[in-house]
Amino acid sequence: MSDSSKDSVSPYQAFELVDMRVGRVTCVEEHPRARKPAYKLWIDFGPELGVKTSSAQIVANYSKQDLMDRLVVCAVNLGVRNIAGFASEVLTMGMSDSAGNVVLLQPASDVPQGSRVF
Repeated sequence: MSDSSKDSVSPYQAFELVDMRVGRVTCVEEHPRARKPAYKLWIDFGPELGVKTSSAQIVANYSKQDLMDRLVVCAVNLGVRNIAGFASEVLTMGMSDSAGNVVLLQPASDVPQGSRVF
């Protein structure tokens, strides 16, 4: 990308390049092959996107039961990554707590699965 084309993309346009959607966790399994403790998640984004998978290092703050039926925010257009033999199709979004463990980003109230974050 040339310097002039970088300047033509506004910060908002850059933000819009990442497609973040709300999905509901439908299945959770431990991911024993992951380097750091992680779960395998199956997340339903509704009829448009369907169910996608994600490997998430969220074991410190969430049990499998805590995650079932939870709404989560995910980046859905970053491509598939192989995480210790598991195809992670979406990036489950979160931030670090004071101990450095992930706290999930989630809507404050119920919203339709597949809703776009803007």
